[in-house]
Amino acid sequence: MSEVSLLDHALVRLDEAAKHLNVDADVIEKLKFARETTKARLMIRMDDGSRKSFIAWRCRYDDTRGPTKGGIRFHPDSTADEVEMLAFWMTFKCAVMNLPYGGGKGAVQVDPRKLSKAELERLSRAYMQAFARIIGPDRDIPAPDVYTNSMIMGWMADEYAQIVGQASPAVITGKPLALGGSLGRGDATARGGFYLVRHLADELGLKGSLRIAVQGFGNAGQHIARLLASDGHKIVAVSDSEGAVQAADGLDLDRLFVAKESGRSVVTTAGHGGHQLLEGNALVGVACDILVPSALENMIRIDNADSVKARIVLELANGPVTSEADAVLEQKGIVVLPDILANAGGVTVSYFEWVQNRQGYYWPVEEIHDRLRTIMEREGRAIWDVAKAKGVSVRTAAYVHALARLGEAIEAHGTQNYFAS
Repeated sequence: MSEVSLLDHALVRLDEAAKHLNVDADVIEKLKFARETTKARLMIRMDDGSRKSFIAWRCRYDDTRGPTKGGIRFHPDSTADEVEMLAFWMTFKCAVMNLPYGGGKGAVQVDPRKLSKAELERLSRAYMQAFARIIGPDRDIPAPDVYTNSMIMGWMADEYAQIVGQASPAVITGKPLALGGSLGRGDATARGGFYLVRHLADELGLKGSLRIAVQGFGNAGQHIARLLASDGHKIVAVSDSEGAVQAADGLDLDRLFVAKESGRSVVTTAGHGGHQLLEGNALVGVACDILVPSALENMIRIDNADSVKARIVLELANGPVTSEADAVLEQKGIVVLPDILANAGGVTVSYFEWVQNRQGYYWPVEEIHDRLRTIMEREGRAIWDVAKAKGVSVRTAAYVHALARLGEAIEAHGTQNYFAS
């Protein structure tokens, strides 16, 4: 897939959703393009005394429903097109969850694993210096994403505070607890997906102990494995960037967690606790009840979609299933719980953090879990009902659900019909 086609690929979902709604043409015109995408070159001093530059972007896709919201990723393959595509998805994700946000996204084209901790801090602060005029608690609120974390968010929040001359914790979410972060943020993405699956279990035909395969054993992958295992299910396969392991009777999660905490791959557990090596790209074809893609985009494609044996695909990653693969899965009767619903627990608890920062009052973790569960169940049920009523996939139903809210907000400013009358 060419870089130019990334946003076009995402817009296929918009076009499909529009077929099922009587939405004004002005709405589609506005949502086809990003409101603004800013590019900057970040120049930092390296530990050896040299200077090096890195390309960075921030996209504010649409702010009709409120300030834009979206993560910042540090990745060597990031592009402007990818950033706009992710910001488009965030626009719909926030609308799905009925959060008072639009969609945004940011990235730096860098491999952070090749930077020292001091260089990483300089790069993080340089990002905020470059984009401080775009970012703000009432304009654009970043969060962690691929290869960024709470420490990096803390550096960025501190840099913003120095630029504006006052503490402003609501400028960024996913911060350390000591700097205004929220309880419950660490496992929020996985917990939201867990609540969704549990709430729709009867409709999805999920009963008894289920077999789970997790593609991508990072933060979200580890948390969903822990949550599902604690609910009595077996994790039969997991993968990371170096490969995969499987065990038909269930993997030893504690052994896997120890490996990841010590910086090792899951493949280093092979030969212990019944773990067997599995080619990483073969994980999508493992016999299981639920397949959980938790890595990067486009992991289930037209060339491997037919190998999927799961009954349910729970998208904890952003865009892990291509539109072509979607059609194959639908033909096979596999239900996909789409990213803009399934992984929206992360942005929802980020919203809770922003609210708490603005109030100066912080909620106990039980309250955060209750609020998250209520929203996931409410929106999940509404989308399931749309899918059944219109005879469409759950993904299309999610986009219909979001587009209805976005359309109402855009149309409230007036459309051609209003001004031509």
